[in-house]
Amino acid sequence: MSPLRGHISFKSLLGSVDPVVLFCMLTLSCMSLLTVIGGAETFGQRRLIMQLAMNAAGIVATFLIANLDYREVVDKFGFGFFLLSAGFLCLVFVPFLGVNEGTNLSWIDLGPVSVQPSEFVKASFTLTFAKHLHTVRDRINHPKTLLGLALHAGVIVGLILISGDLGVALVYMGIILIMLFGAGLSLWYFLGASFLGVIVFPILWPHLNTYQQNRILFGFQPEKDPLGVGMHALQGRDTVIRGGMWGEGMFGGTAYKKLYAADTDFIFSTYCEKFGFVGAILLILVMLVFVWRLITLARICRKDCGGYICLGIAAMIVVQTVENIGMCLGMLPVVGITLPFMSCGGSSTLAIYITLGMVHSIYNHHVRYYYENGKR
Repeated sequence: MSPLRGHISFKSLLGSVDPVVLFCMLTLSCMSLLTVIGGAETFGQRRLIMQLAMNAAGIVATFLIANLDYREVVDKFGFGFFLLSAGFLCLVFVPFLGVNEGTNLSWIDLGPVSVQPSEFVKASFTLTFAKHLHTVRDRINHPKTLLGLALHAGVIVGLILISGDLGVALVYMGIILIMLFGAGLSLWYFLGASFLGVIVFPILWPHLNTYQQNRILFGFQPEKDPLGVGMHALQGRDTVIRGGMWGEGMFGGTAYKKLYAADTDFIFSTYCEKFGFVGAILLILVMLVFVWRLITLARICRKDCGGYICLGIAAMIVVQTVENIGMCLGMLPVVGITLPFMSCGGSSTLAIYITLGMVHSIYNHHVRYYYENGKR
């Protein structure tokens, strides 16, 4: 039987998505669009059109994926998704196809558009790693099992590290650690890994170049290098402060116009200048409800790989949100991580919708029947 249902009506489409997740993702998307519309004069009309188009395409993709049975997809195409993910990441190393941005090879040039493979691979990796965890859940603490999981994760994270995109690699690492914790990995492994990190870091430190050392040293204290490494973080924080309590208004504000990556990495700073402290609190509350709902779905599906998928996506939202807001406030190093749903970008916007399509599929094919029948 095909994983896609035979007849899909408008009513069935609405019933196939989780209402709380749908509300959160549409609310965040509206916040993003209002910010981009307000700054279109600075960002450019092309940015606005791209964001509108990717949101529209993402919503369509979300509803379609919601009607796929995630269990059949994982069972039939899991290994294929893993190979496809690794191959997609390798495209950045192909001459004349990979786009070199400074020290990073994170994008591929497809002519009229550029695509960031690592954004789309988040969805496929979360799906395949969740399936792997579900398969080995009864022997998760066995060294041989951990070796297999490490190989699975290491291939994907290793390719991203080789491309030079440390920020995205950190997001993947956060997803992996939280998924392993949720799967029941012993705390002794986490303590052992932490202890090993403490030992290895002083050995690796002298081998880092000066720029990398400064990114770490001044990333947490940008005031110590205000004209160098800390400049963007300080400008981002100043832009947030300028918003005050209520903000300068949708079309107001001037600080964001001089801000580096004001529509992508520092979109939170731009949003805060326009909508103020109240707007920032509203955004964070929506994110918290979002994550709470994903964790709730994960608990309901704890005997199914869908639980690990929801947990992995919740981890992605948390890691990216904390890091992005942290760097906009000058509290964490600037590593080029987007704010989910808020940041402009075709790859990041479309990819997050595709990722949440899997959550809706889990709701549609597992959780909804749990609520309707009162049992799993």
